[in-house]
Amino acid sequence: MKVNYDKDVDAVYIELSKAKPEGVIEVAEGINIDVTSDGKIVGIELLDATQKVSLDTLLTYEIAADSIADWHQRDEKDQRSL
Repeated sequence: MKVNYDKDVDAVYIELSKAKPEGVIEVAEGINIDVTSDGKIVGIELLDATQKVSLDTLLTYEIAADSIADWHQRDEKDQRSL
């Protein structure tokens, strides 16, 4: 996941995938979801971002150790099944 903020236009783009979006779903004024043709979410765009979210919160992240351990265990299990 990659988060970009453009202060010149006060927009945030949260990139969830490198896939090319083929459509946009507007879920509310200034909140757009980019999707592929098969409905997978590629990214989320927030216009007038500072009015919608706290940039301090959005542009920081926290990783829970439990979730990393769960992910790692699932990944190991998937690798063994190959």
